[in-house]
Amino acid sequence: MKAVEQAYRGQWARLLALLTAELRDLDLAEESLQDAFAAAVAAWPPVPDNPPAWLLTTARRRAVDRLRRTAVAARKLPLLVVDEPRPPEEPGPRKLPDERLRLVFTCCHPALSMEARVALTLRCVGGLTTRQTARLFLVSEATMAARLTRAKKKISQAGIPYRVPEGRELAGRRDGVLAVLYLIFTEGYAAAEGERLIRDESAGEAIALARMMAELMPADSEVRALLALMLLHHARRHARLDAGGRLVRLAEQDRSLWRHDEIAEALDLLAPALLPPVPPGPHLPGPQPPGQYLPGPYLLQAAIAAEHVSAAGAHDTDWEAIAGLYELLERLTGSAVVRLNRAVAVAEAFGPARGLELLAGLEAELPRHHLLPATRADLLSRLGRLEEAVEEYGRALELVATAPEREFLLSRRGTAIQALSG
Repeated sequence: MKAVEQAYRGQWARLLALLTAELRDLDLAEESLQDAFAAAVAAWPPVPDNPPAWLLTTARRRAVDRLRRTAVAARKLPLLVVDEPRPPEEPGPRKLPDERLRLVFTCCHPALSMEARVALTLRCVGGLTTRQTARLFLVSEATMAARLTRAKKKISQAGIPYRVPEGRELAGRRDGVLAVLYLIFTEGYAAAEGERLIRDESAGEAIALARMMAELMPADSEVRALLALMLLHHARRHARLDAGGRLVRLAEQDRSLWRHDEIAEALDLLAPALLPPVPPGPHLPGPQPPGQYLPGPYLLQAAIAAEHVSAAGAHDTDWEAIAGLYELLERLTGSAVVRLNRAVAVAEAFGPARGLELLAGLEAELPRHHLLPATRADLLSRLGRLEEAVEEYGRALELVATAPEREFLLSRRGTAIQALSG
């Protein structure tokens, strides 16, 4: 069973991409691959010498069986438009990445709604189950299954091509693809539910796809910045949980456990486009003068992450610069989550009272986000308002969905209760 799980995490997207190119039918490819993994559960052990090849061969056979059973109906169904026929091949290191990128662009086609693009890419490329995808969207599994089915049918019926676009079409599709890749990475970096906070395989898959995008668009600063941002976050993965699986905050992480080779690669990616020094203070001047360059959102986020990892230690972090970068990012995006992160930076740079002010009114925009009451609780605790802090920790615990974060919040609330009683 463990071998099947490992194969699923490592090979799902690659095999689905290759099968989709061969079969020219995303739905058939997915069903056949699911059949192959189900067969592997029954047939393994012994584990074959080449698990991906075994799964691909089994999936092809299941696809042939399905087509034979529904031969008449199959002839009436529209097929994906593929640039050229592709003969069956066993998994190879040079072939599969290109097919995965085709799958990403197909799932992220603008003919689909953004919600459908995200859900379909998380399912097909990110390897999330329909149930996991449904929980991310706060809908039932049946509702999500129906949405995914409609999206796949639209891909076929609308004649959406299974290819990587070029020229102006590629530039026009960039933002949607980057947004979806970052969502896949985020689900791996900080899972929305379950016992595991970090899913390295999902984060690694997103980074691999971002590398392909960077090769495809090497002069695009936002593509490079997204890859750098992912690497800077992912480089800390071994330090984010302790030996007991408990969450470790950034300031308390053992920096010797960080992947400094990945940090160096990320900083090299950013070097040509690193931001100039940001004016200190939580309140920057008004609107940008006409024609002034305003960096993109991924470049700003990567610059923030670079500030964190470049500091010699937690006490050397330039929180004023980070607060300024967050204000630029909030001005650019209008995001409530960015405001939340900005509040943390402002609290570190200018005191918890200033950070607490920035949290006012965010409940309407982040009603189910556990980090809002958790952040408020931390700032209240630092201000000595312990009763209010305990209440906010309680609200955060009602919303949190991962076991490591829940344990961390319980510990923080316990510390506040102990201080209150003492």
